[in-house]
Amino acid sequence: MKIMPRSFLARTILMVLIPLVVALSLVTNAFFSNHWKRVHATLARTLAGEVASIMHFMDAGDEKSGQMLADDIGINVSINEKLNRPKENDNHSMEAGQLASALRNKLKQRASIYIDRSKRLLYIDVPTKNGKIATFGTSMYRIYSTSTEVFLIWIFGSMLIVSILITPFIVSHTRSIRNIAKAANKFGRGMDVPDFQPSGSAEIREAANAMITMKERLKRYNKTRADMLNAVGHDLKTPLTRMRLAVETDSAIKEDLLNNIDRMTEMVNGYLAFARGEMPEIEQTVELPAMLIRIARDSAPDKEILLDLPESPVQFYARPSSLTSAFTNIIENAARYTKNTLKITELDSPDSVTVIIEDDGPGIPDDKKALALQPFVRLDESRSDSTGGTGLGLSIAQTAIENHGGQIFLENSELGGLKVRVVLPL
Repeated sequence: MKIMPRSFLARTILMVLIPLVVALSLVTNAFFSNHWKRVHATLARTLAGEVASIMHFMDAGDEKSGQMLADDIGINVSINEKLNRPKENDNHSMEAGQLASALRNKLKQRASIYIDRSKRLLYIDVPTKNGKIATFGTSMYRIYSTSTEVFLIWIFGSMLIVSILITPFIVSHTRSIRNIAKAANKFGRGMDVPDFQPSGSAEIREAANAMITMKERLKRYNKTRADMLNAVGHDLKTPLTRMRLAVETDSAIKEDLLNNIDRMTEMVNGYLAFARGEMPEIEQTVELPAMLIRIARDSAPDKEILLDLPESPVQFYARPSSLTSAFTNIIENAARYTKNTLKITELDSPDSVTVIIEDDGPGIPDDKKALALQPFVRLDESRSDSTGGTGLGLSIAQTAIENHGGQIFLENSELGGLKVRVVLPL
């Protein structure tokens, strides 16, 4: 049987109240064990001393002096032959226990204590030497401090106040978490929640924003996969149809068939590279200059390569294969369209690394830069389809860069072509 409640609201309230109850219980125990006992013991000894002083005068036959002393200290004294008292006295009660002990020590005889709790009065019966009974009447507050009751009221009152104050905050947090759960449930069923807004504490809003980002990435992931399947069917159908027609009409030329096969192989390799773009990989310490130089020399062996790289580059954790694939696609794309010059720059800062890759080719119009980062998009006007490719290069690079927490920007280069700026956090 589980004792803990299932809801976050109830668990949070218990998480706050249980330590509070334990702490206040310890404080209460310390109060009663020390303060309450000491105060009541002092009050009992004081009253027992006063009663003993009055009895000293009465036993000596000086009842007038004893009466005057009693009046001065606020005690009513009467001498009685016989009293009609209950069979049981209050000598062992919580209020009078210490007084009974103090009286026994002072008077050297047993005194009977009776408490009228309705009137808050205290009566002490002490036998006199002549066989009578001296009755001392006074307020019960002479031996009992009301601070105890006030203390207990404040203890339970503070618990109630804390409960009232924290409940709205906890309810607000619970509502924020419940909203996240409802939105996540709808996101999981493929539904959109346009009115969902992160709320609550900073940590809860951060979790909500992370969920929204995850939903957008999954949505883009699913769309990309659907686009990839459509592209595969569309791009492969044309060369396959051409090859089939050539074979059926006996007009097949070996060179043409090989060109079609090479084209199909290139497309399949591009699709596989794109599909592998989000595969997990162990992070390692990397430096970019050596990687960038090797990729540039392999991609543009017949072009002028300008390098502006730091002598002591920063080291940071990354997935080497994924990052190499990203920069290979960017640099190969620049090398394909550059006329003469390819420039690579690395700028290091305390919190990021910026890599800039520029070419002097035709560039990309500003209104089509966003389209260039989308998968399976070929920009016919700025970059001819005759150069080949599947329209995946920059998309593969963007996926890899975003998986490292970075960003990729397409801008205009001073060389006249395209400038690709990649920002990676450290």
